[in-house]
Order: sequence, then C-alpha cells, then structure tokens
Amino acid sequence: MTISSDTDLIVVETDGQVATVRLNRPEKLNAVTQAMSDSLVGIVGALNEDPGIRAVVYTGTGRAFSAGSDISTLDQYATPWEFRNRRDYCDALRALRKPVIAAVNGYAFGGGLEAALTCDIRVAAESASFAAPEIKLGWIGGGGMSALLAGSVGASNAAYMLMTGDPIDAQRALAWGLVSEVVSSDALLARAQELAATIAARPPIAAETAKANLRAAWNLPQDQAIAYEREMQGIAFATEDAVEGRAAFAEKRPGAFRGR
Repeated sequence: MTISSDTDLIVVETDGQVATVRLNRPEKLNAVTQAMSDSLVGIVGALNEDPGIRAVVYTGTGRAFSAGSDISTLDQYATPWEFRNRRDYCDALRALRKPVIAAVNGYAFGGGLEAALTCDIRVAAESASFAAPEIKLGWIGGGGMSALLAGSVGASNAAYMLMTGDPIDAQRALAWGLVSEVVSSDALLARAQELAATIAARPPIAAETAKANLRAAWNLPQDQAIAYEREMQGIAFATEDAVEGRAAFAEKRPGAFRGR
C-alpha cells in the first residue's frame, strides 16, 4: 500500500516496515493548520490499515519539531464550541495503533509538545527544547498536555512547565524523563529510524498489544489494568507469531513474524 499526504506540508516516506511522517512547514516552525490536521487523520488511518508498516517515526523539517497550532488561524473558528470540536492532530496521533517514535529535532512547543508526548518513545536532538507556553497567551493546552506531561515528568515538574510556560532544554528533559535519549542533531533521524526498525522486527501483534497495555495501565485502576493485560496476553499467546517465537527460541534462530 502506498501512503501519501494530500498536502506537501506533511511528507510520508517509507523504508521497509518503517514509515516516517514529517511536518514540512519549516518557515512557520511546523505550526499545524487545520488542513494539516485533517491530512494527518487520513495518514494515520492509512498507516493503521497497512500491514506492511509496523512502526512510525514522527518528526519535523528544519529547526522545529513543531510550534503547535498555527495561532494566526485560530480566529477562523466561529465559536469556542467549533474550536473545541475541530479535528485535532494530537487526537489523530493517539489513534495510531502502531508504535510511534518522536524524533524531536528542535522546538516542541505547545501542541508540538503534546504531539511528542502522544508518541510512545521520544528521542531528542541536543538542540531540542520543550515548552507549554499557552499560559502566556491566556489559555492552556487541550491535547492531553496536563495528563501526559504529569505522567512523564511528575507533578511538580509538570506544574513548573504549565504555570511558567518557560522552555526546558534537552538535557533537562532527559533528566526529568520527558525523553529517552539525547543525540546529536545529525544523528537524530537515523537513531529514531533505527529504533523504529528494531520495534518493527518484533511480532507486530505483540508490539501493538504492548502499546495498548501501556495505555490501559495509565487509564485503569491497577487491578483492572492487570486483568486487561492478562486478557491481551492470552490473545497474543494464541497467535501464529507466538507459536513461531517459541519455535525460533527452541531452534536458536531469528523468528519470522507475519502479524498473524
């Protein structure tokens, strides 16, 4: 299946079982318009339906990962209710069933930080910076900012970012647990794609199940999350890939996983 974007402001490239989705509006720091959000909804749907894609890298062109929503377009909504019900790019990323890695190449501000937080794993360039600056403009984030940020960096550090709006650099983001790795800018995309390829080599049903289980762990009481995990384990255990995995282990060879 060929996955393409209906706008040149988002580029989709595939290499084997890895798709790289890149915001391509560098002159506006990859600020996202409603048309870009709409396009991302379609891209995510296509990625979910393509069995040949097993992992995704999400990044930006130029010196920004994303500066969030394009503020200059926000007055186009006739009412706050219309704004509330828009198709949101963070919601689109949340609907992606495949594991997704954020390659944070620069500014991840506002909705750009929310998008990074929505990804499963975050790798940052040394030049990356992170901020929740909405408070400086009189509002707060609405794409999961508070819950996802607190889950990543803890309540006090989340409050620091949400209530000051000031940025933190990549090394502080690493120390706080906001990102998993910090690498040079030149090495960032290759490292994110390497990590995605490693995940893509795993049994795809198990990888998607692991992602679903992590989400359940954050959203359900512990007893319910463990019960959910047990049920999902049973489903994964019954797959052809699990049979192949056990056979490959016994025969001391790499597994050949087909997503069945």
